[in-house]
Amino acid sequence: MLNTLIRKLSIVGKLTEGDHETLRRVSVRSRQVPARQDLTTEGDRPENVHLVLSGFVCRYKILPKGQRHITALMVPGDFCDLHVAILDEMDHSIATLTPCTVVEIPRSTIRDLTENHPRIAHALWWATLVDDAVLREWLVGLAGREAAERMAHLFCELLLRLSVVGLAEKDGYALPLTQIDLADMLGLTPVHVNRTLQHLRSKDLIVLRKRRLEILDIARLKAFCGFVPTYLHHTPRTNKLNPHQHKLQMSASG
Repeated sequence: MLNTLIRKLSIVGKLTEGDHETLRRVSVRSRQVPARQDLTTEGDRPENVHLVLSGFVCRYKILPKGQRHITALMVPGDFCDLHVAILDEMDHSIATLTPCTVVEIPRSTIRDLTENHPRIAHALWWATLVDDAVLREWLVGLAGREAAERMAHLFCELLLRLSVVGLAEKDGYALPLTQIDLADMLGLTPVHVNRTLQHLRSKDLIVLRKRRLEILDIARLKAFCGFVPTYLHHTPRTNKLNPHQHKLQMSASG
């Protein structure tokens, strides 16, 4: 299961076998957590960082009238708030949505990784920036996409995120989330989620059966919701200059 973390962090740069061994030592003490359990609760003083090795975990807030709003979904290979231990208290809660395998990593270990392992530190900062980018994209979806587009966009996003860690096939993946979970992520009611799923089915875009999502036409689904995957930053940065920079460099050298 640790392979999910190594596969994810390897996107941004080449980790050595020594880096792999460091990550294995960090993640050696995992535990099983049932579904619908808080890993940390709003108001807690955080001491450890949670790493998800299997299952789905969410970040959520409870609104004044008692409604839950899910602000992020963590999949295998994801950290839950990598640098949360610098805060005095949690401003949100983190909970399992499905049975999960998680690792609690002390903040001293995170400090060691960032200070003494440069390739791992680089990859961890990338992971944090991607988390921020996903949050921005979810906010854009809530503000500017219709319900069906919002749901289709989430399905496309999860296909890429799960593919990276070897947990999706080219046309689908396990999706053990309830319609209430989807409603709390997408800012919809469960009834609206049901109608939206039926709408996507009627367009022959998806099939959701026995907790598995099958995407019938990936290109059409992406086009339907305007999915552009650049915010997931799965392409490593290169040192190539863009045309404007190249022109300036040539002018300076001339």
